[in-house]
Amino acid sequence: MTFSINASRDCARAWEAMPWVIQGHATPEQAQWLDGHLAQCEACRVEYAQQLRLREAMTLPADVAVDANAGLKHLLDRLDAHDAEVAQPAKARARSSGWLLRGLAAAVLLQALGIGFLGLKLYHEQGATDYRTYSSQDGAAAPAGAIRVVPDAGMKVVDWNAAVHALHLQVVGGPNAVGAYTVMPSGTATTQAEVVRQLRATRGIRLAEPVASVP
Repeated sequence: MTFSINASRDCARAWEAMPWVIQGHATPEQAQWLDGHLAQCEACRVEYAQQLRLREAMTLPADVAVDANAGLKHLLDRLDAHDAEVAQPAKARARSSGWLLRGLAAAVLLQALGIGFLGLKLYHEQGATDYRTYSSQDGAAAPAGAIRVVPDAGMKVVDWNAAVHALHLQVVGGPNAVGAYTVMPSGTATTQAEVVRQLRATRGIRLAEPVASVP
């Protein structure tokens, strides 16, 4: 996660609102404000797109066929077309840059496919009618007031431990198949909603949401 400590208040507000909008729990005013901010902030647009892809990967039907070779070929063809348009004096430099872009694009595509395959696997294991979110129970029921947290893959262990201690949290489960942990506030002074808000504003935390109640 590339959230900067010096990010503007609007960006912090946007990151806090993204999970609510993606899950359909945001108010119309909150969703409208986020749309306006995304139209002006490229960094927030990138993060919002990543969160959308992650959420969509978890809901892919089991029978969707993913053609990795076709997707990679289409992407490389577009990069080759871009390289052909580069001016002659800069051709050598453009060729080097083109290979770098190809490598980066392939890495991003492989990462997206990995998330997609993970979503298909989870969907198959859970059954076509058993929709689950990060806050759904993994086997045993989570204790009341629990929170499901997904740290960024690049988050260091020392930073994770610092965040847990700073917010007075206790890890009671995880990581599960998608890297989510279950945590509990160790004190009673701070509400669950406040802890979720603080987690979403913490650098290195990709998603944080209350555990869904057992129906």
